[in-house]
Amino acid sequence: MSRLLSAGLGAALGATAALLLDPARGRARRAQLIDRSAALGRRALRSGEHEARFARSWVAGKAEAFRAMTKRAESANDATLKERVESQLLGDPKVPKGSININAEQGIVVLRGEVPTDKMREKLAARAGEIEGVWYVENLLHLPGEPAPTVR
Repeated sequence: MSRLLSAGLGAALGATAALLLDPARGRARRAQLIDRSAALGRRALRSGEHEARFARSWVAGKAEAFRAMTKRAESANDATLKERVESQLLGDPKVPKGSININAEQGIVVLRGEVPTDKMREKLAARAGEIEGVWYVENLLHLPGEPAPTVR
C-alpha cells in the first residue's frame, strides 16, 4: 500500500513539474498558478476578517444586552418626572385637574389636593407608582370636608 501511494505521489509530482517546466507554456502556467494562489490567499484573509468582525460584534451585542439587563433604569430629572406624572394622571377627564398639585424630587412624587372619592385617591397613587422613574409616592390627597394631611 505504501509503495502504491509513493508511486501515485511521484507520478503527480512528475506531471506537475512537466506542466510547469514545459518550455512552450510553462512560464504562463507558473504565472497563472501564482496569481490564483495569491487570489485564494486574499479571499481566505478577507473571509477570516469578516468572520472575526462578526464574532466581535456578536459578543459585544450580547455583552451590552447583559449590561442592560443588570443596570437599573436611570432616573429622569425632576421636571421630566413631574411632566410624566402629570400627563399620565391628569390626562383622564374624570380627574379634577385644578385641585391636584404634583411635585417630584429625586424619584419621590408627592400628590396634594382634593379628590371627590376615596377610590380615585387610591387609583391616582397607584398609577403614579407605576410610572417609570418613580420610586415612591407620597399620597397627601384628601376628600372634600377632610383636613388636608401634612405628612403621612
